[in-house]
Amino acid sequence: MPRIDFDAERVYDDDRFSAQAGFRSERVKVICGYFEPGQFIPVHAPSSDLVVDVRSGTGIVREGETDHRVEPGDIITVPADTKRGIKADDDSRLEALLVTSPPPTDEEHDPVRRGLATGEFEPMAADD
Repeated sequence: MPRIDFDAERVYDDDRFSAQAGFRSERVKVICGYFEPGQFIPVHAPSSDLVVDVRSGTGIVREGETDHRVEPGDIITVPADTKRGIKADDDSRLEALLVTSPPPTDEEHDPVRRGLATGEFEPMAADD
């Protein structure tokens, strides 16, 4: 049975959130996400369900048009084809276990790459 040591995977990046692969199959992808204050995963809407298990820190998880305030112990679920994004508060690191099923496609992550390149949390706004 694969074991993920969340603490051992911890890596922060000054430029963007750090996604450390925990597990991947055709059906599921598990990521350990580490965010410096203010860092984010830009809003996008892949055809996969998402579970966010907040381990430490505070921030928001976008689900459609709703921003959920999150803190340690919170678990947020976002259904497939729903806009979602994750952002650490400006004064707090954020650590979360992220589970997607099925794993998003490379094409579905285009808004993520665009948002990270331009520093925009909501790069989809022009696509709506």
